[in-house]
Amino acid sequence: MAKIEPSLEPAPLLEQHVDLFTRPPRSGPILDVASGVGHNGVFLAGRGLSVVCCDRSEENLHAARALAVKNRVAIATWRVDLEIPGKNPFPVDHYGGIIVFRYLHRPLMPCIKKALRENGILIYETYTHEQSRFGKPKNPDFLLRPSELRDWFKDWQVIHYFEGLADAPMRAIAQMVCRKPLGTGP
Repeated sequence: MAKIEPSLEPAPLLEQHVDLFTRPPRSGPILDVASGVGHNGVFLAGRGLSVVCCDRSEENLHAARALAVKNRVAIATWRVDLEIPGKNPFPVDHYGGIIVFRYLHRPLMPCIKKALRENGILIYETYTHEQSRFGKPKNPDFLLRPSELRDWFKDWQVIHYFEGLADAPMRAIAQMVCRKPLGTGP
């Protein structure tokens, strides 16, 4: 079986809101949480941003580094288990932006909030409980409950929020683009 090379196809939500990271540039690197093969992180690096792709899979990180080389950009990679109970894997008040796509580990939410600097941007998109009608994931541990994503960041400045069905392919998702308010600290 031939190995499929990752392509540089970033998430549409990230493409739509990339200017939040570039104008003006964020203070601090952008963290791509559970980055997989790095297409979103490499896309941001291609815009001149400092990006850290983190994932627990060394194979995924190797693919992310190869994609970065192929696209003539630099990224940092960090192999980390994001699901160690009781441990915050992220440095506090460090990142100018955080992106999360197709990943949910509820104990990580407070860690994400602490890791983002004031005025930093968060872009988060993952599946909702309705996704089980369309395919994987089906485990409720990996599916957002109604309004759950909005509730996690209810005190932040919401730039974009969507919860519902998307097509091509059909899926049930929640999306949030928000800014951490000034004065909230870590």
